[in-house]
Amino acid sequence: MKQLATILLLILTLNSFSQSPWTQEKGKFYTQVSFTSIANYDTLFGDPDYSNFGNYTDNTAQIFAEYGLNSKTSLLVNIPLKLISIDNFEDPRIDCATDCGRNFNESALGNIEIGIKHNFYKKNWAFSGQFSLETNTGSYDAVSGIRTGYDAYTFTPLFLAGRGFANNYFQAFIGANIRTNNYSSNFKIGGEYGQRITDKIWLIGYLDIVKSLNNGTIILPVSNTITGFYVNDQEYGGFGFKAIGEFTKNFGITAGLGAAFFANNLAQAPSLNIGLYHKF
Repeated sequence: MKQLATILLLILTLNSFSQSPWTQEKGKFYTQVSFTSIANYDTLFGDPDYSNFGNYTDNTAQIFAEYGLNSKTSLLVNIPLKLISIDNFEDPRIDCATDCGRNFNESALGNIEIGIKHNFYKKNWAFSGQFSLETNTGSYDAVSGIRTGYDAYTFTPLFLAGRGFANNYFQAFIGANIRTNNYSSNFKIGGEYGQRITDKIWLIGYLDIVKSLNNGTIILPVSNTITGFYVNDQEYGGFGFKAIGEFTKNFGITAGLGAAFFANNLAQAPSLNIGLYHKF
C-alpha cells in the first residue's frame, strides 16, 4: 500500500498544450490559468528509485491561451512560472557534519511554448495537426541544482483525432518531443474519453504516455542530476481522471489526478492541480 501511494501522479494533461483536434472559432479565445503543486517529496522514480537528499516542493503557475485565426487554424501559447523550494538539503558530495540542512528557493520562468493547430477534416470525426516550439527560457542555479526548464528548444509535432457526441466525446493524439542540445527525444501517445454526468459537470478518463528514445548524450551538472529537475530521459505512463465544472457557458473550473504505471526521473509524490478557464 505504501508503494502504491507513492506512485500517485497528476499527469500534466491539464497543464500542457491542448491536445484536442477541435480549433477555436475565428476571433475567439480560450484561456486557462492553473496551479499545480507537487509537495514534500524526497524520492525520484528510477531503476532503482533514488533519493534526492532533501524535502522538495515543485509548484507551477501557468497561463494557457488558444486563439482562432480562422475556422480551421488556432494559435496557442503556454507560459509557466516555476516556484521551487528545497528544505533540509543534505549534499551527498560533502561532509554532512559541516554543511547540512540547507534551504533553497527559486522562482523563475519555465519553458514558454508557442504553437499552431490546423484542422484538416471535420465532419463526424475531426482530424488535425499541431506543431509547437518550447523555447529555452528556463533558468538554472548551480548552487541549489534547481532547474526551471529544459536547457533546450523542443519541437513537438502532433497528429490529433476526435469525435464528439451530445453528451460525450473521444479524442487521441500521437507525436514526439524533439529536443536540441543533446537531450533525448520522446515519443508521445494518449487519449481521453469524456462524459457529461450532470448539466454542469464533465468526468474524463485519460491515458497519457511519454517514452524517452534514449538517444541523448547531454552531460548535466552533478548538482542538477541530484535534484532531478528537467534532467535527461524523463518519461512516464499514466492513467486517471479529471473533471470540468461549468459555472456558465464560458467559465469553469478544471481538476484532476492520476496514477503512474511507469516513470523515470520524476517525483514520487501526489500532485494537486486546479485551473480556471474562460472563453470569450
